[in-house]
Amino acid sequence: MPRPRHHVALAALAALAAAQLLGCPADDGASETDTTTSGTTGTTTSSTSGTSTPSTTDAETDATTTEATTTTGGGTTTTDGTTTDASTTDDSTTGVQGPPTVLLPKLGLAPEELAVLVNTEDPVSVEVAAYYLQARQIPPQNLLELSFPTGAVLTPELFAPLKAQVDALGPQIQGLALTWTQPYRVGCMSITTAFALGFDPKYCSQPCNPTAPSPYYNSESLAPFTDHQLRPAMSLAAAGLSDALALIDRGVAADDTFPTGDGYFLRTTDVPRSVRYPDFMATVAAWSQSGALDLTYNDNADGQGQDYLSGKQGLLFYLTGLASVPEIQSNTFLPGAVADHLTSYGGQIPDSGQMSVVRWLEAGATASYGTVVEPCNYPTKFPAASVLLPHYFRGQTVIEAYWKSVAWPGEGIFVGEPLARPWGHRTAFEGGALTITTTALSPGKIYQVDAAPAADGPWEPVLKDISVPTYKRLDLLIDPATSAYYRLVLAD
Repeated sequence: MPRPRHHVALAALAALAAAQLLGCPADDGASETDTTTSGTTGTTTSSTSGTSTPSTTDAETDATTTEATTTTGGGTTTTDGTTTDASTTDDSTTGVQGPPTVLLPKLGLAPEELAVLVNTEDPVSVEVAAYYLQARQIPPQNLLELSFPTGAVLTPELFAPLKAQVDALGPQIQGLALTWTQPYRVGCMSITTAFALGFDPKYCSQPCNPTAPSPYYNSESLAPFTDHQLRPAMSLAAAGLSDALALIDRGVAADDTFPTGDGYFLRTTDVPRSVRYPDFMATVAAWSQSGALDLTYNDNADGQGQDYLSGKQGLLFYLTGLASVPEIQSNTFLPGAVADHLTSYGGQIPDSGQMSVVRWLEAGATASYGTVVEPCNYPTKFPAASVLLPHYFRGQTVIEAYWKSVAWPGEGIFVGEPLARPWGHRTAFEGGALTITTTALSPGKIYQVDAAPAADGPWEPVLKDISVPTYKRLDLLIDPATSAYYRLVLAD
């Protein structure tokens, strides 16, 4: 289908949110980049113009909250929120002692900020938790042992003491990973939202009404508990242990891969489940420029085409609206891929009277979302692509980006590997030249790269007036890089 050439007003979504029941009776790759170059004196900045996208300005570059990256020839070692010493290896080209240390803005949740919740009554949960701690190098003290029945639905009364244990976690814990598949629900709420926001009937529609909003929606925060007093939660859901471990491995494999990928957003012949299509159209139009993502909007409202994808390779996004999506196993997904379908009971896991979101994970996606009770087809109860993509592309983890994309998440469960982060920053130091690759710049902001002989300065700009007109990947080149320290920051 041809790509749209104009934006569709997102306000049209509200008009399409008439309360329609969606369910049957409840069964209870390398991209084209811009390059900015600095020499010993002066600066040269180049960029490519494109179509504006919805603005997202999460935690701009601040030297007080950084990732310190020690660059090496052909490799990068990154420590979140700490400072590492530069290597003392000589670089024969510049004669400078070792590659520089690069201070970069913190972009998303770090492993030490995530608590791993385990149900000691569920042997699979215990094994998944142990594997996840090791795979993500999460501190052992971040494991929280809980004990509760393993049925599909937990009563609010049984949930209350579990939530109290989570609330007692230290203030450094900003997010939660749940290591079981059931229970997936607390009363009328999803279990991920119940742990994040607390159980409250205001987050349930009973059945076809608006629900309370999330203060985290499209938030600029990189510390949700600190800023909003909530800890977003995601379930490492799977039909069995091997699937859960494979999901974790895909999430880890996604990190710093900088995919351009193929994203597909489908309007189908299922009218009630296709209410997100104006947002799909606007999103694809906004990202139609070089250096960003390869996105396609497929409109099959007239039924002349196909309601689903078949045999596609390298999928990065697949968002649609159907009760059950055929042939998803015929496609291949990149590590870090996000896929979901708007329907009533996708959040019933691992099985549903419709198609459970777990089927997306089994097909190779790294994260998905679905509702656990009848939500009606309010678009605000499902992920907004126009919010999801900017947050994810700028280097936030999938738990952050996905949570921020749902305005009313009370009935929806988030499943996947929480810390998957395909984009952000990476550095390379070769032949005396330092390259900082980043997707984290916010359109309309001006940045600069500073250099210093020591971590405490004095700092002097070596690359100025760095900006992007749209969300895109940018390579910042400092050649020669003769200082011991560099940092990427917002310009004064």
